[in-house]
Amino acid sequence: MIDIQDWLMKSTLDSIFKVGFGVDLDTLSGSKEQGTRFSKAFDDSNFIIFHRFVDLFWEVKRYLNIGLEAQLKRNLKVIDDFVFQLIHSKRELMNTGFERSKEDMLSRFLMASIEDPENMTDKYLRDIILNFLIAGKDTSANTLTWFFYMLCKHPFVQEKIAMEIKEVTAMPENQNIEGFAECLTDEVLDKMHYLHAALTETLRLYPAVPLDGKSAEEDDVLPNGMKVKKGDGISYMAYAMGRLTEIWGENAEEFIPERWLDNGKFLPQSSFKFVAFHAGPRICLGKEFAYRQMKILAAVLIFFFKFKLGDESYIARYRTMFTLHMDKGLHLLAFHRSCP
Repeated sequence: MIDIQDWLMKSTLDSIFKVGFGVDLDTLSGSKEQGTRFSKAFDDSNFIIFHRFVDLFWEVKRYLNIGLEAQLKRNLKVIDDFVFQLIHSKRELMNTGFERSKEDMLSRFLMASIEDPENMTDKYLRDIILNFLIAGKDTSANTLTWFFYMLCKHPFVQEKIAMEIKEVTAMPENQNIEGFAECLTDEVLDKMHYLHAALTETLRLYPAVPLDGKSAEEDDVLPNGMKVKKGDGISYMAYAMGRLTEIWGENAEEFIPERWLDNGKFLPQSSFKFVAFHAGPRICLGKEFAYRQMKILAAVLIFFFKFKLGDESYIARYRTMFTLHMDKGLHLLAFHRSCP
């Protein structure tokens, strides 16, 4: 039995640290205790901060340093210590000249901070790092967790994805994981239309950010005639919008990847209808990266393994956070596809 949500959270955290900051965090193997502590502190802080919306006394608790607010304070120290050490180590490495590659985002920001040290302080860099982590860790891992949950609830869809991956990659069943991963080029991934549709259908029903809000920069009028004043806050619930029958039809609450296909090809919908990545000028910058990351992880796992719920009667519940975590994880059984 494996908790695939925990595995995916660690995997995406390792990925964003490697791609974004040029650091091998290696929380997935559990070999680096500091990285594991950082990951737990990060997730728990997400939950505690969101809990402030329903805790009328959180400011009092923060002042008295008790309860969840005391725990949050400890978590933030773990996060700050880890991130500031990362910035310091990266800067020292760049100053010594041993850092040959400066392609990761943190290296580029550090180079820019040399020219503008007054504004690009270490605290500013810390906020950038945490911003990228929230965008690149939870969202992809949460989506993949719900994706595998839906595949276990719809085994026929899981098999169709496995067939597509096998057909597109043309890899033999005895291929090792490293060799298979190397074949997943952009060209190959772009041919996985059914996998793309299944991931998108998951995002429709279980958007990584289920509730979002905006603030009006100036007076405006919405399409339905409602007047909005400068400074007004507007919230919209992507979770509910993805299940409205007037938007998606009578089968809105059903998991049907085929609704995204036209003659076997993925057919995108308007971003103002499918709002998981937002819309307009503030549409998610990491949308394509997220799809690539999710498709690679999903393709590798589904090519080699068939997944089933550890408890077939299990009904997933939510953990109330800014992102759509699954409460108590997702415990699955994995069977190698070469086995009878």
